Amino acid sequence: MYKDERYNNLKASGMLCLCVAGEEEQQAQSKKALKKQQKEAEKAAKKAEKQAKLAAEQQEADEDDFAKDRYGICPMVQSQQKLDRALVRVQDLTPEKAEQQIWVRARIHTSRAKGKQCFLVLRHQQFTVQALLAVGDRASKQMVKFAANLTKESIIDVEAVVKKVEQKIESCSQQDVELHVERIFVISQSEARLPLQLEDAVRPEGEGDEEGRATVNQDTRLDNRVIDLRTTTSQAIFRLQSGVCQLFRDTLINKGFVEIQTPKIISAASEGGANVFTVSYFKTSAYLAQSPQLYKQMCICADFDKVFCVGPVFRAEDSNTHRHLTEFVGLDIEMAFNYHYHEVIDSITDTMVQIFKGLRDRFQTEIQMVNKQYPSEPFKFLEPTLRLEYKEAVAMLKAAGVEMGDEEDLSTPNEKLLGRLVKDKYDTDFYVLDKYPLAVRPFYTMPDPNNPKYSNSYDMFMRGEEILSGAQRVHDAQLLTERAMHHGIDLEKIKAYIDSFRYGAPPHAGGGIGLERVTMLYLGLHNVRQTSMFPRDPKRLTP
Repeated sequence: MYKDERYNNLKASGMLCLCVAGEEEQQAQSKKALKKQQKEAEKAAKKAEKQAKLAAEQQEADEDDFAKDRYGICPMVQSQQKLDRALVRVQDLTPEKAEQQIWVRARIHTSRAKGKQCFLVLRHQQFTVQALLAVGDRASKQMVKFAANLTKESIIDVEAVVKKVEQKIESCSQQDVELHVERIFVISQSEARLPLQLEDAVRPEGEGDEEGRATVNQDTRLDNRVIDLRTTTSQAIFRLQSGVCQLFRDTLINKGFVEIQTPKIISAASEGGANVFTVSYFKTSAYLAQSPQLYKQMCICADFDKVFCVGPVFRAEDSNTHRHLTEFVGLDIEMAFNYHYHEVIDSITDTMVQIFKGLRDRFQTEIQMVNKQYPSEPFKFLEPTLRLEYKEAVAMLKAAGVEMGDEEDLSTPNEKLLGRLVKDKYDTDFYVLDKYPLAVRPFYTMPDPNNPKYSNSYDMFMRGEEILSGAQRVHDAQLLTERAMHHGIDLEKIKAYIDSFRYGAPPHAGGGIGLERVTMLYLGLHNVRQTSMFPRDPKRLTP
């Protein structure tokens, strides 16, 4: 009995302690919450006071700012109005425009405040010009401060007077003039944090290493391609590449060629190999074209005589090299000839020479811009183009210490070595290699009538790398069938191709050129991804 009573007393006492402790804890929490509320209220009051003070200061500043209508952020352009205002391009800012008052639209490349002045470098495409704002009759200190705080890459409109400069501005493309800004308005504001800095992206790699300054690696460039394409180097590369296409078209049209468009979704692999992308096509499968060759040849059989096309080519090759892409732009040619396939070689080489001349004469600005970041020797070519036979090339390589068979295909290192040997001997970066061994060419290649081990086929090279592969095609259905069987090709899969030649086909030849490779090698660049706007390779499918 005594034990039970003692236990009950202890139990009651413990419960009482717990209750007291609970009440004390609640009181402590209430005090903490109260203190927290008080702190938050004080913080909010201070913030409101600060905002009110800033608003008052801004209002006072606005009242004192005589230039407040001369700068600011424009409303979003939604085609609200049509202004009768001409905009002058940065590239057209020359000493001839000195003392003229003009409007310019450009990006802010860099900005630097210095006392009561602000220096801007404005950029449009690959051209830059220096602009100056200084506190005075036309610009208030608030206006200068506004300009100095604008983010890089923002697009602005400025009204300015063009002024000649006594000393050349070496850091800009427009070295003889600068702009004295009188009005400045933001058209589109960039975020402050850029994924890469444009000045880093145009810095030569060696220079960055030596001076400890940043350069931008290839993956960062390609992941942020929209920014990278704004650099002066990228602008120059792709404007020159556009010139390659234009010169290709113009030259061939002047030669009587017809431009054609060919399907890219096809029912069978166009070159009979495994390196083809398969796509779902309703209830069956289709393939992405590895070449427009079948359709070019069909057009020759349809009496178009000379055709060309410019379009995407797809290769499912798992090649992670400096010169391979899974999608590239093909410049393709096919041509009927009268007596000898060298007629076609001559036409293609003359087309390439006209492209080289056009680039040299019309794109010097772009070539020089690329050379600033990627120095290279000027591209050399001969007229008429040097043509070597495969046997001669093998002899040159053997004389240089290379061990290879007479009918062995050229490896990439041997191609490059041959390019150096040809340059040393003939002083040209462009040449044709003719009469390849038949064993290393596709089934549709015409055999050499004088030596069955060789063929009427050719490759063309720039700076020791192949840019075109071509041949006289077999235009006889019976011989084509025999050649296909010799290569172990399923005749059923190429039936439509063979049938194209059953109703009379003129002798013809052609070839395919890679646009990105031509651009890369003409400029002396070292990676085809630099000359592909949005490259596709086994590891890259975006952006």
